[in-house]
Amino acid sequence: MKIETYPGTTIVEPNLNPIVKKGLRGWLIGNPLQTADAPSQTIGKTIGLAVFASDALSSTAYATQEIMTILITAGAGALVAVFPISLAIVALMIIVTVSYQQTIHAYPGGGGAYIVARDNLGELPAQTAGAALLTDYILTVAVSISSGVAQITSAFPFLDPFRVIIAVGMVMFIMLMNLRGVKESGKAFAVPTYFFVAAMAITVAVGMFRFLTGSLGTVVNPPTDLIPSTLALVTPFLLLHAFSSGTSALTGIEAISNGITAFKEPRSHNAGITLLWMSGILGTLFLSISFLSGKIGVTPSNYETVISQLARTVYGGQGILYLALIAGTAIILIMAANTAFADFPRLGALHAGDGFLPHQMTMKGSRLVYSTGIVALAMIASVLIIIFQASVTALIPLYAIGVFLSFTLSQAGMARRWWKSGHLKPGEQIVEPGSTITYDKNWKTKIIINGFGSLSTLTVMIVFATTKFKDGAWIIIVLIPLLVSVFFAIHHHYKTLAKRLSLENYIPHTRISRHRIIVLIAGVHRGSLEALTYAQSLGPDVTAVHVSIDPKETDSVRKKWDQYGGGTRLVILESPYRLLVEPILAYIQKLLEVRQPNELLTIVVPQFIPAHWYENLLHNQTALLLRAALVFKPGLVILEVPYQV
Repeated sequence: MKIETYPGTTIVEPNLNPIVKKGLRGWLIGNPLQTADAPSQTIGKTIGLAVFASDALSSTAYATQEIMTILITAGAGALVAVFPISLAIVALMIIVTVSYQQTIHAYPGGGGAYIVARDNLGELPAQTAGAALLTDYILTVAVSISSGVAQITSAFPFLDPFRVIIAVGMVMFIMLMNLRGVKESGKAFAVPTYFFVAAMAITVAVGMFRFLTGSLGTVVNPPTDLIPSTLALVTPFLLLHAFSSGTSALTGIEAISNGITAFKEPRSHNAGITLLWMSGILGTLFLSISFLSGKIGVTPSNYETVISQLARTVYGGQGILYLALIAGTAIILIMAANTAFADFPRLGALHAGDGFLPHQMTMKGSRLVYSTGIVALAMIASVLIIIFQASVTALIPLYAIGVFLSFTLSQAGMARRWWKSGHLKPGEQIVEPGSTITYDKNWKTKIIINGFGSLSTLTVMIVFATTKFKDGAWIIIVLIPLLVSVFFAIHHHYKTLAKRLSLENYIPHTRISRHRIIVLIAGVHRGSLEALTYAQSLGPDVTAVHVSIDPKETDSVRKKWDQYGGGTRLVILESPYRLLVEPILAYIQKLLEVRQPNELLTIVVPQFIPAHWYENLLHNQTALLLRAALVFKPGLVILEVPYQV
């Protein structure tokens, strides 16, 4: 044990090593890390791509299918629009990538849209962006896990009845891995992430080669469950609807800007390079899948995914390469949830640090991660999976509107930042909570980039909200304002609490002139006598109180008290209605009403502790009931005296 002594202060550093390395907790999530180990837990670009890009990369597995699912309602001929729509989505992806590249370098402390909006647009836009992102991360877990399970059931249909159980189990597994720490979970998930990228790259490369050589062919026995019996017109609304569904490919692009602090130094440089890698891989794979899917006659289906149809056509059946791609796709979709588990707790900690979420979310756990946020994300996402029965189609309409709202606010905030930068003189600076603004000679170019990006994503958000409104997007439109209201209610609570706890203009109370102590006893036994002994150590004015429900039992208590009570007065409260808590509350309320100034009333509650936790089920939890009833009474001090039996 290490001890350092200063005038009036002693610092003790106990040896915790024998304690912290034991138990199931250590086996599940690993031994605790010291705070000083934090720098060693940062990650490089290679691991960073696996941690923060798996969400975006996984969207290649379902974005094309979501476009097709909308277009097929106008007949198979409408599927020719898949590739042009994909090109438009990739163009939007480039705009968003350039914008977030600027954000990463301007805000090296991370926080993404939330910090940008807070520093440049104000609290309401910031909380709106935060609510949108937190909602999106929850949906990311639900959608990606559900989509991963859909890939598994495509290859093994007999597992379909168990998809909800499998999905929830996957969420719990990823939660445990993330509780082990960013670096450890990143290493564990890097291999499957790169396996998927390699398997998909080989598939599209082989597919392109076979297409160019004329040997590709078309899908054998394509599913027909979604093909309409009659043809409909391809309307602009239908194309916009398909476009909005395909923009799910952009979800996850913002993740790196939120998690910059997880990267090794130089943080911004490493995060920026990782963002470019991610966008390049994502755009290439997405366009290739859309192109090949159109050439081989893929049709969307509830029973076989687009990736499955593409792979068995490219490889001429369901051989080892087909199974490798399906396995890789399923794994990356499940790993996509890891991006949300990396970002949700960090964003939640920023909100909590500003007083808009419970302060518990700011505390790092034993493995230097925000454990409360990780567990909360897993629980909420699991509930969504159960409610929507792990259906990707049911969850997708809720998915992208939140992230496009955060895109819009982030880029609008960046445009505002460049405007402020352009109105500074060289050498001047503005210090804000998230960054320091200095004069930038290229501010006009940057404000145009971010301004155009903001308008583009705003347009997409409106299109998405309009086309997906009846499908479920209305839920998010209602939910985000509701969450923002909750955030501000929490903030109001913390501000009120801080004001009441402030020492400003505080006048210390005078000394306590009288200390009245009440010991509540259910019977006379070792536990109640231990409580009496403790109460007598607090002061001489001690009164024991017993509630009389059974006259025979009360007579026994009185006789034992005469023998063992040591002369301490006993008050018996008659309870003809066999109530226990109410008579005590009435008695204490009477004492509070006649309490003198500077008089303290202390309630001592005996509580016996069984040898095993489950033995509590065999006993009335009277002490807990009394404490719960008394804790909100002003002017009381409540003490529990445990007695181990």
